[in-house]
Amino acid sequence: MGAERKSMVISNEEKRVTAYHEAGHTLVGMKVPNADPVHKVTIIPRGMALGVTQQLPEGDRHSYTKEYLLGQISILMGGRIAEETFLGNITTGASNDIEKATELARAMVCEYGMSELGPLTFGKKEEQIFLGREIAQHRDFSEETAIRIDSEVRKIVTEQYERATRIINENRDTMVRLAEVLLEYESLDGVQIRRIVAGLPIDDTSESTQTGTQQELPGAKEKESSTKPLTPILPPITGGTPAPA
Repeated sequence: MGAERKSMVISNEEKRVTAYHEAGHTLVGMKVPNADPVHKVTIIPRGMALGVTQQLPEGDRHSYTKEYLLGQISILMGGRIAEETFLGNITTGASNDIEKATELARAMVCEYGMSELGPLTFGKKEEQIFLGREIAQHRDFSEETAIRIDSEVRKIVTEQYERATRIINENRDTMVRLAEVLLEYESLDGVQIRRIVAGLPIDDTSESTQTGTQQELPGAKEKESSTKPLTPILPPITGGTPAPA
């Protein structure tokens, strides 16, 4: 994730924008099927990023399904959508997300054969050995095909943008709660994120404190044991590689 830049001075407004941006990535990442679990989210600046959402796979991945790649594009779009939906504005903070989403969609069309153009590749890569091993791409398709490729790339990104928008709009209360807690704590781990999304206190200590207060009252212990629901057991989170900033 890079080294923390705690000395970097950020205004409260910019910090709020970052919190909602990263909460957007996180919420969509929690709701998209078959996505890697969200391991951590932070609004403490790291490297060039003002905030980071980190996903870690549960095991080694050697190939990726179309559904997984589409989910990744949705997650990348989540930050931009959260800014626009809850803050009424958009910022340059989503520029890297948009770039990654567009590159991934183009790879799906031109390299992986995951579009309506069929199982074809477009653009032959040539390695220039005597120019520092730079890779150039040779265009081996017509202008008409280029237009269709652009159309397919736009279609993929637009559909996943709309998908992420639906997820955020359907979970508005959770989205606000996640962003506001992130503003307060600045960094959240996977278990804390799951508790927030489930509507539970961020830590078990919150429940323990409330329980201790109730036990001071006569008969509170017996009443609590019969009425208080059990806290759900959250599955462990294991790791692998980081995901979108």
